Amino acid sequence: MANGMDGLLPGVAEWGRRSHSELRPDTVWSGREECGNPECRRGWLGFLKDRRRPVFEGHWGCTARCLETIARTAVRRESGEGSTESEEGEHRHRMPLGLILMAQGWITHPQLQHALAKQRRAGRGLIGHWLTEECGLDHGSITRGLGVQWGCPVLPMQGFDPARMALAVPRLLVEQVGMVPLRVAGKRTLQLAFASRPDASAAFAMERMSGLKVESGLVDEPQWKAAHGRLCESEFVDAAFEQVATVELLPGKIAETLNKMQPRGSRLVRVHELFWLRMWLELDETGPRKGGVPWTREATADRLYAVGTEQ
Repeated sequence: MANGMDGLLPGVAEWGRRSHSELRPDTVWSGREECGNPECRRGWLGFLKDRRRPVFEGHWGCTARCLETIARTAVRRESGEGSTESEEGEHRHRMPLGLILMAQGWITHPQLQHALAKQRRAGRGLIGHWLTEECGLDHGSITRGLGVQWGCPVLPMQGFDPARMALAVPRLLVEQVGMVPLRVAGKRTLQLAFASRPDASAAFAMERMSGLKVESGLVDEPQWKAAHGRLCESEFVDAAFEQVATVELLPGKIAETLNKMQPRGSRLVRVHELFWLRMWLELDETGPRKGGVPWTREATADRLYAVGTEQ
């Protein structure tokens, strides 16, 4: 034998003579391309697999079991999230809207008392509704007062592109949370519009999923309803919803989906009681590393999971 390769099968010998620079990048072994499961023991058996997919939160998983192990870490992380202060407790520490409007000179004390009396007798409705119905206060003043109450801006509607913004978030979250993504401002800030109060949990999830800075703000109710309607008439990213009995079963469901869809990138966030898995089937300038809103529906897919028995 002239060298150690000559006794091998011709195809294997030829493969062995090729330098690493000649091999496809996704089949070259390196520490960064090892399975993301720290307990994986497959070693060289995973060497010939396509390491570009499936990828979950920057980690490649060589088997469904390894994907489940990687997903379990993400599920534990998301399950531990949550504010230490309830929304009710947070609301009690804020100045009532009526007092804010009165301090701004937009209503009088008798008007506020009249609206409060109507609200008590009806046993329903927000004070802003009664001030509008009974005192003729315009929606814009109500929204500006809410902006002062929640310390957030009143956002303009100019530049709202519903077809584009429908790709930013699943329709189910738009309907349940009551948020409308308005635009990407300055290429790096996603503006989210709410009708009466910003949702910090939803904004945080959107920031982590999109990789963009998120600015939450308010839009007056008629404009918000019109924008919400236009958004819901648009085409969203393909999404599927699944009920999972316990949180312990969720990593397995995620791994099953990842193994089936084979995404080039994916990420998990929790929005209140829903776990949102977004998968980038092909990468472009808005993939998980660069951030942004997808440009096409075809290259992205969503899965939403609710934990617990359905009521």
